[in-house]
This record gives sequence, structure tokens and C-alpha cells, in this order.
Amino acid sequence: MLTQLTVSNYAIAERVELQFGKGMTALTGETGAGKSIVLDALGLAMGGRADAGAVRHGAKRADITATFDVCNIPEAGEWLAQHELDDDNDCILRRVISKDGRSRAYINGQPCPLNHLKELGGVLMDIHSQHQHQSLLRKETHRKLVDEFAGVEALAADTREAWKTWNQIRQRLTERRQNADEAEAKLQLLRYQVEELDRLALEGGEQEQLEQEQAQLSQADTVLHNSHQAALLCTEDETSAADLVRQALQQLEQLPVDVPALADTIQMLNEAQIQISEAGDNLRHFVEDYEADPARLAEVEERLSAIYQMARKHRITPEELPELHQRLTAELKVLDGGEGSLEQLEAELESQRTRFDELAGKLSEARAKAAAELDQRVASELAQLSMPNMQFITHLNRNKGEEPAPHGLEEIEFLVSANPGQPARPLAKVASGGELSRISLAIQVVVAQTSTTPTLVFDEVDVGIGGGTAEVVGRLLRTLGGNGQVLCVTHLPQVAAQCHQHLFVSKFTEQDATFSKIETLDDQGRISEVARMLGGVDMTEHTIAHAREMFSKGQATHH
Repeated sequence: MLTQLTVSNYAIAERVELQFGKGMTALTGETGAGKSIVLDALGLAMGGRADAGAVRHGAKRADITATFDVCNIPEAGEWLAQHELDDDNDCILRRVISKDGRSRAYINGQPCPLNHLKELGGVLMDIHSQHQHQSLLRKETHRKLVDEFAGVEALAADTREAWKTWNQIRQRLTERRQNADEAEAKLQLLRYQVEELDRLALEGGEQEQLEQEQAQLSQADTVLHNSHQAALLCTEDETSAADLVRQALQQLEQLPVDVPALADTIQMLNEAQIQISEAGDNLRHFVEDYEADPARLAEVEERLSAIYQMARKHRITPEELPELHQRLTAELKVLDGGEGSLEQLEAELESQRTRFDELAGKLSEARAKAAAELDQRVASELAQLSMPNMQFITHLNRNKGEEPAPHGLEEIEFLVSANPGQPARPLAKVASGGELSRISLAIQVVVAQTSTTPTLVFDEVDVGIGGGTAEVVGRLLRTLGGNGQVLCVTHLPQVAAQCHQHLFVSKFTEQDATFSKIETLDDQGRISEVARMLGGVDMTEHTIAHAREMFSKGQATHH
């Protein structure tokens, strides 16, 4: 639940620090005092849209921090752990908005994308506003409320994904059928190309090896001739290297005296004589064993010619041929009886349709059951709100045609009948503004009772309601607060008198600047505020007595 809210330089609020507890908290004050600042700030902390106008005049930035205790909110704990943002039982959401309209978001002190605030905020808090009266006229809102009440959001999401997959397969199948001739021509070309590459059967690195072999075979005569000449120069010619080295040794051996400085040189010449002799022997053996192979050369050149020709045909380098072979083979597999073939796509379409029908069928059953319960509970709340004759019906209208729809097998629409004997009609055609307010409140109260969201916020949902009905509204909101935490902005003294905690919003001017002030009222302050709400500017003793009675009754009713 929400435990603390700190607002700095937002709208006309310079600095606001509020502590929250369990139960129902009411925010009241004169029109224009800034009651919506708290709820708007919470909306921003939940990832709502921000603009530069939110920053207090003269300040560089607005700073909003909302602290939640998540020890009893497993879903929030899991989300934080999954994103490595968990910090014991506290969850701190922060939003900083610059005067140029840019904003930054933080969770437990760590910068994060704005959508993370929205995701986590949706788990922590649910905000109901008077503007939902208008959204209540849209069918998509009806479907969303029913699915939430039934607890089948995950099943509805699976159904949408099944429809999406089915529709994608259907589009691919339609394209294949429309382009059947073109696809067949492409298939035939692919088969021919793959067969050619299959016959070529080029292996990786083969071309390079063939080119090296071809270079050696094509120069066989030169290799043989030069090797023979080298052998002669080593040992067999009259002026061979071996003979010249031997002559050099003889000259040194015939020196009249022993010269120690030449010992190493003589040693090197002896070793050179041996190496030259061995080199000559190797060359003779090479020449004797070497055979030119014209047949192999022709074979190699023919193979290389086929490789080069295939590469030119596909306008690629020879090195790219193996990769081309793999790619065309895979593409052929897709089109020729594999994934993407008409037969395969038809089978996939049928299989995905079966999956959709199973999911959508389960969803329809859950919706039908939830709709009946929702109708009964909303009717009960409407009776308490002085609308006992208002008949509320959640109508499940089966889709026309046989094709699946993304949201299941039916459209969902709320219908009402204001008077007995009259047929039920859509809300927009029947309900007046005041009636719509009460119907909206009844639906929100019912849905909130089954909500797992720990903090519920109601922003002036009691507009257009008064008298004894207002007292019932207060009782409903306090009951919800008894099961968790409820925050509400209200103009009704009957509602304010029943809250557990009362926040009073006022504004004042100082040095040509306007400031908003929010204070927590004690019992006497609460009585005075209820009196103001009852009697306006001029409060009489009778008004104060009435307020004291209303406050005492509102608090005692629930003990």
C-alpha cells in the first residue's frame, strides 16, 4: 500500500509531504485549492504523461516520490526481483520533470524506462476518475471490466495471441494462393538451381586446393628441368658446388702452418660439403620420381572451369557458392512440401483455429459466468444508490460469421433498463449524467472488491450524487477501505464524514505567489471541514452541530 508521498514544485505545490495508512482517506477543499494535485502527482509516479506545465512557476524541475510497502503484494515483489530492483519491503517510485518537459523515472533509486513505472504502477494502484464515465460508454471498456472481474486477463491475452497467429498464417496462405503461378515458377527454378549445385557438390576450401594443384601441374616441365639443373650444380657438374667447396678445403689443408683462427671456417666448409651432397641426392631422387600428370591436370582444370562457370551464372564469387547452395536448399525446403507449402499452411491454419476455438470457448464460459455475477452485484449496489428499478445487463453478443475475432467469440456491452417493462438499451442511449455517475460508481465498487490491487483511488466519482445516496457512497468507499486502502477526492460531506483519514487542501498567496497546502485534520478539524462543506462560507451553530452529528454517525456506523 501507499505509505508516503512527497511532492516538490509541482503545479502550485512547493513542498508537500504526506503519510498514508490503511483505510479510507478523503481529500477535500474549496474548488481550485489543488485537491487534484495529490492524485495527478500519483498518476505521474505511476508513469502518466507529463508536460512542462506541471513544473511550478520559477522552479527548474518538479520532483515526485511515492513510497509503497510491498510486503503483502507478491506480484510487485516478483516484478522487482525479476528486474533486479528489489529492496526489502519498500518500493520507491520517483519522477523528475524538467521545465523543458523532459522527465526521468526511477525505481528504488535506479533509473528506469517510463513503461516500467506503468507496469509496476498498475500492480500497486488503480485510479478511478470521473472521466471513466465517458469510457464507460465504450464497448472495449465493458469487455475489459468483465475480463478483470472474471480474472481471465491472461486467458484473454492468450486468445488474442492465438488469433494473431491464426491471422498471420491465413495471410500467408492467401498470398500463396494468389501467387500460385508465380510461386510454382519460382519453385521450378529453385529445384533446377539446387540440382545443379548438388551435382557440382562443391566443398568448402576445395576451390583453393584445386587452384594450388593446378598451378603445380601446369608447371611440371619447368619444375623437372630446374630441379635437374640444380642437381647438376650441386654435385655432378665439373664446377659443381660440392667440387668448389672441396677445392676450398684443399687450399686450407695445404697451409704451411696451423692457423687456429680458421678452424671454425674449415668446420663450416666440411658441413657445407655434406649438406650439398645430401641436397644433390635429394634432387636426383626427386627428378627420378617426378612424373608430369597431364590427365590429372585436365581433370583439375575441368573441375575449376565448372566452378567458375557456376559462380558467373549466379553472379557471385566462387567462394560464395557453398553458402548459396545451403540457402537455396533451405528455401526450396520451405516451398516444396515443407514449412510454407500450401499443404503445410493449410494444416497449420486448421491447427491454430482449433487452438483459438479452445481458448475462446473457455473465455466465453468464464465471461458468461462472471457476467451473471456482475449483473447481480451491480444491481445490489444500484439499489443502495437509490436506483432500485435500474436493471443492469452484461450482454454477450455472439460474433457474426465463422471467422475468429481477436477478443474472442463475442462482443460485450452493458445495457440498462431504467424502468420496469422497458427493454434494456445501451448506456449511452438511456442513462443521464447523474445516472451514469451512479452506475459507474456501482461498477467500480464491485470490480474493486475483487481487485488484487492494494490501493484504490477515486477522483470525484461522486459527482452528481447527493442526499441519502451520498451517505451510501461514503459507506461503500469506507467498506472498500476496510479491506485495503482507498483514497478519494470528494465534495460531499456525507462521504468525508466516513473516512478514516482526512486531508484538507487549501491555497494561499504570499509575495505575489500562490501556494497549495495540504494538512491532516484531527477530529475537530474534520468536523469544521464537514461543516464548511455543508454550509459554505457562513457557518452557524446549527451547521456545526449538524456536522458534528454527521461525523459521529459516520465514524460510529462502522465500529
